[in-house]
Amino acid sequence: MAGLTDLARKPRHQPGLPTREQILEFIEQSKEPAGKREISRAFGLHGSDKIALKALLRDMTDEGLIDAAPGRAFHKMGGVPRVTVLKIVDVDGNQLIAIPERWEAEGVPPPKLRVIERGRRGALGIGDRILARTEEAGSSWIAHPMKKLAKASEQILGVVEDGGNGRFWLKSTDKKARFDTPLFELGEAKPGDLVLAELGGRAGQKKAKVTELLGDPFAPKSFSLIAIHKFGIPFEIPQEVEDEAAIVHDLPVTADHREDLRHLPIIAIDPRDARDFDDAVWAIADDDPKNVGGFKAIVAIADVSYYVRPGSALDREAAKRGNSVYFPDRVVPMLPHALSSDKCSLRAGEDRAVLACHMQIDTCGHVTSWRFARAIARISANIPYEDAQAAIDGTLDHPMLESALKPLWACWALLKKARDSRNPLGIDMPERRIALDDKGRVIGVAVRAHLDAHQVIEDFMIAANVAAAKALEGKKSPLIYRVHEPPAREKLVALKDYLKTFDIEFTLGQVIRPSTFNAIIAKVRDSDEILPQIMEAVLRSQTQAYYTPQNAGHFGLALGSYAHFTSPIRRYADLIVHRALVSAYELEMPAPKDKAIKSVTGLSSKDFERLDVTSEMISRAERRAMEAERETVDRYVAAYLAAQIGEIIDARITGVQNFGFFATVESIGGDGLVPVSTLGAERFNYDEATQTLTGEESGDEYRPGMRLKLRLAEANPVSGALRFELPEGGSYAPSRMERPSGVRHKGKQIAGKHMAGKRGRPGNIRHQGKKRR
Repeated sequence: MAGLTDLARKPRHQPGLPTREQILEFIEQSKEPAGKREISRAFGLHGSDKIALKALLRDMTDEGLIDAAPGRAFHKMGGVPRVTVLKIVDVDGNQLIAIPERWEAEGVPPPKLRVIERGRRGALGIGDRILARTEEAGSSWIAHPMKKLAKASEQILGVVEDGGNGRFWLKSTDKKARFDTPLFELGEAKPGDLVLAELGGRAGQKKAKVTELLGDPFAPKSFSLIAIHKFGIPFEIPQEVEDEAAIVHDLPVTADHREDLRHLPIIAIDPRDARDFDDAVWAIADDDPKNVGGFKAIVAIADVSYYVRPGSALDREAAKRGNSVYFPDRVVPMLPHALSSDKCSLRAGEDRAVLACHMQIDTCGHVTSWRFARAIARISANIPYEDAQAAIDGTLDHPMLESALKPLWACWALLKKARDSRNPLGIDMPERRIALDDKGRVIGVAVRAHLDAHQVIEDFMIAANVAAAKALEGKKSPLIYRVHEPPAREKLVALKDYLKTFDIEFTLGQVIRPSTFNAIIAKVRDSDEILPQIMEAVLRSQTQAYYTPQNAGHFGLALGSYAHFTSPIRRYADLIVHRALVSAYELEMPAPKDKAIKSVTGLSSKDFERLDVTSEMISRAERRAMEAERETVDRYVAAYLAAQIGEIIDARITGVQNFGFFATVESIGGDGLVPVSTLGAERFNYDEATQTLTGEESGDEYRPGMRLKLRLAEANPVSGALRFELPEGGSYAPSRMERPSGVRHKGKQIAGKHMAGKRGRPGNIRHQGKKRR
């Protein structure tokens, strides 16, 4: 027996430090959690080999080959530990689907595991946590539950309110929240504090305990802080990343191995409040006799790939963030400020590393040739959009007018010709701009003016983005495309039904192009009331653009190939495209003298293998940023309007439902609800097809696009919610009904003002839409 025991303890592999491939093979085949001790025993390591193994495992973790589970058991990166905690998130037919509760493989979406229940089925449901043994089954994973665990607590964000008699409540920052939550433990929080709380208790008896004090919800930058916490936006940059940024910040920028563009009057045109400058442009009439009347142009983009190298700490953090997030009061950058607003930012008068897109543009505005090169540039001027436009219009004397601005506009006239020929989707929705004072308080809300200067830069950027996509296709290189698919049929059917209410015909059998929607918009261009509704309806019918390695074209821009190349400071997708161009055009730089800096700046094999998961990750990060930015603007609008509660404002109805209608404040924005219960005691019929509410007795009608006067009843800056009322108080008012609220009429009781305590559809609403099945 002793001999058998000794035999069982002998290493299963040849003694000696294993290779990376051998370690990965062992981890994948091991039936038990594989920690450093198990790997060391399997390969018979002793003494210094154990120390070397520890360093090798750390390197493999840094390289993204493996990850460490709790207890330091290793598993293949993108894989799942042999035993781990899972959370059930979905049911596919009768099949439960779970994901790992802890997942730290950056840029890799958590895998979905099929849960194999034994014994009584149905004992587990969505939201349950389980300890499970996992195994790989082909290209997927399955999980065998070992134990059902207590559910993790739910976190909510809100403001503490004093309810009197020693009771405190949590008012949620979510504008959709209908009820406040009682607090049973305050900690150090006081009424008025913004807190993170843990929700507990049973359904109908939910209570919350304060777990983190965030401060004053009305303090400067608190509105963006709410969004940062709500959406889980990575906010603090790890010290390791900051340290690496400080090192690469000092990489030399010289003409060695770069084209020298410092003699050209290249300019950057950006918003006046821009925090970073990642693009600059230049154009001149082409001296090529084969392109008479055409132009040569350069779009110079910050060479971020020179600083943020594959596999570095900077790269991992940038991939995790996906993009910069822009709030009215702050920027949460994708890269540390040492790079994003300093070394990579194209500031006037400073030598900067750029990746230059050289283009030749013919008289029809087509880009007939392109090439990409690493270069050194010295930007001649950073010009705000308004100043560039004023200089062209002749109302501002600018030193760059003749040498840079006029040639740029002349070249743009050709690009505009090509754009008009493509006829891309032309939806011009207003963009709100929040003005803050030095203390971060909102002092104004306005709609950004759209100038030719904006379109000039946009068209140059689009041309460069197309050139990047086509250049990489020509080199047979992998890349991440920016894809916008045509609208889905069900969205087109809904749009057809909606347009019919305006007597606008829309044929579903035709080939749908952007020009199809532009023709619809053109029919109502002169109607100030209808135009916004039609534009919003067309916008709702569109799909959401996303990133993917598979090209499917860009419907909105009417382009067959499109990628993002022009904003690598703030978008990870652009950084990947830059790396692909570096590799495809053989633009690699000499290895830095500092061995702490990675040597490769082009597309790594890891980048290539993970294009799918990277695309999915940055698409999700983009959607997260958009929601966070929109909600924060809503909070600032509500804060601005809070001083006008009780006043009559000009509004426009943006949507009608059976429970009331939504309206937006003209020229400012900010959506709020007018509940049907406040419209009066008479019954209101809701027509789903025409999206209208009509009073049975008065004939009062409320429809999308309708402009009307409303009274601002509530403006909650913490949630961003607005609520409006009719100026005269609705048709329930005694002066119109000649009957106080609550008296009986023909055997029925007339509802009071707010229908307090009643649930479901208000008593004064009748639904005329389709039957629900």
